[in-house]
Amino acid sequence: MFATLTGLGLSSAAGLNAYIPLLLVGLVARFTDLIPLGPAWAWLEHPVTLISLGVLLVVEFAADKFPALDSVNDVVQTIVRPTSGGITFGAGASTVELSEITGEASGAAASSSGGVDWGPVIAGVLIALAFHLVKALSRPVVNTMSLGCAAPVVSFLEDVVSFLTSLMAILLPVLILIVFPAMVFAAVWVVRRRRRLRAERRDRRRSDREDAALQSGDDLDDPRREW
Repeated sequence: MFATLTGLGLSSAAGLNAYIPLLLVGLVARFTDLIPLGPAWAWLEHPVTLISLGVLLVVEFAADKFPALDSVNDVVQTIVRPTSGGITFGAGASTVELSEITGEASGAAASSSGGVDWGPVIAGVLIALAFHLVKALSRPVVNTMSLGCAAPVVSFLEDVVSFLTSLMAILLPVLILIVFPAMVFAAVWVVRRRRRLRAERRDRRRSDREDAALQSGDDLDDPRREW
């Protein structure tokens, strides 16, 4: 159960920032015993992987702070973030040995196979994709309302949430029972807020067109225009 919660938290965080949960998993697995990765995911703690993720994190951190560029980055991340979610959920779920559930013999057989359980991977892809879509669709609205001034602040807050969620998923996975519903609630609120703002803009444009039409009609009916 705890490994599932770890994967759930990591994949949710990946929907906001693809590289923070990957880098944290790799670092924690390399330097501690908190995440004993399965053989299929051991590459995450390789030095080359960690350095590459660090570089990509810096690029992502910078690109997501500028209006317009952040939207381009979100398009690129439509593939990267769900992939990261699948990897982190799969890696997190691989920390559970079957011996904890079905006994020593089954655990030995599972550890020797070293295969990938695709169920958690697919679940992680879908979870990360959902959070990514909310983030990508809400950012243009935020940029429009604030004339781009809020982009760095919102992006930084997303990075903080991704980091804290990843950290809790690794250190205290039981907290994900609280954090994940809160993130879902926030995502639903953002989607509803975006729809409401779009409806208000449509109503305002319709009202402006009607006012312009009425003004045009009044001008045509004005007797002074005959002179």
